[in-house]
Amino acid sequence: MIDRDQLLEHAKAQQATDVHICADAPVLFRIAGELIPITKEKLTAEQSREISLGMLSEEQIAKFEEDRDYDLMLAGKNGRYRINIGYFDGQVGATIRILPTKPMTIDELLLPDIIKKLANTTKGLVLITGSTSQGKTTTMTAMIDQINATSKKHIVTIEDPIEYLHTNKAGIVRQREVGRDTQTFCSGLRAALRQDPDVIAIGEMRDYETIKIALTAAETGVMVLSTLHVISIDKIMERLISYAPASDEGQLRFLLAESLKGVIHQELVPTLDGGQRVACEVMVVTGAARNIIRRKGGFFLRNVIETGAKHGMITMVSSIDEMYKQKIISEGVAQSVLANYK
Repeated sequence: MIDRDQLLEHAKAQQATDVHICADAPVLFRIAGELIPITKEKLTAEQSREISLGMLSEEQIAKFEEDRDYDLMLAGKNGRYRINIGYFDGQVGATIRILPTKPMTIDELLLPDIIKKLANTTKGLVLITGSTSQGKTTTMTAMIDQINATSKKHIVTIEDPIEYLHTNKAGIVRQREVGRDTQTFCSGLRAALRQDPDVIAIGEMRDYETIKIALTAAETGVMVLSTLHVISIDKIMERLISYAPASDEGQLRFLLAESLKGVIHQELVPTLDGGQRVACEVMVVTGAARNIIRRKGGFFLRNVIETGAKHGMITMVSSIDEMYKQKIISEGVAQSVLANYK
């Protein structure tokens, strides 16, 4: 039987981001974006089940067997972990995300200075976009830390689950976890509006009611930070409108045009030294961008970014080119990312 604590300590020592427990496969660590086997022998179905369910109480196991999926957080002196346990082709397995013990700063993430400027926005909506596992939450956490460290502001977060723990600095940060502290993102957001917030950070915009309330809050003087799963900035409108009934499209466009202040779109790319870096595209919402959002021409946002350097905008092409010139990433990595931006 593999000892869970030893396994997690080994994963942290190897700088793994995830651990995969899977029947008929070795234990796998994700290191620098790649899955690396760390046991010689494959796990049997029984071993995979024992390791996975060994992280649950009897009550949690009963709930897992009823729902066939279970999410939980483990926190202790050695770290914090987000765990999903589920059935895969009839066998029980687990995926463990290793969470940093404290937020990284914008400087530590080597993000461009425009992101500090967007973090200092006093009202409106700032979105962090990208596909799954591209570091969106890490960037949002760094922006919260920037606000917390430099401004006397009240920050309310609504997260599922809480991944990074903040300590109060110049301001105060009150973190709420969906399912534990509030029922849903939507109910948590409604309550946050009555809690005298300066900043509301929403872990993810995943339904129309949450989107609509967030936009209204941003329009009425609160800074709202959130993430959105989307493959590029010019697809933002399509993504948001896909949540809304057709009759509300005009109102949604108007609210977004009035409240959106900036978008950070990012990709996590492997570096030559075996690590990972964020490559990002940044759009600052100008009058031209607002007009495009109102008039249904989302694909023209690409032109705004490409001609917006004087406003601090950055294209993904320039971000990747700079990393390649500095010998941070390989030519192959540069080409694979840029193939989606031509």
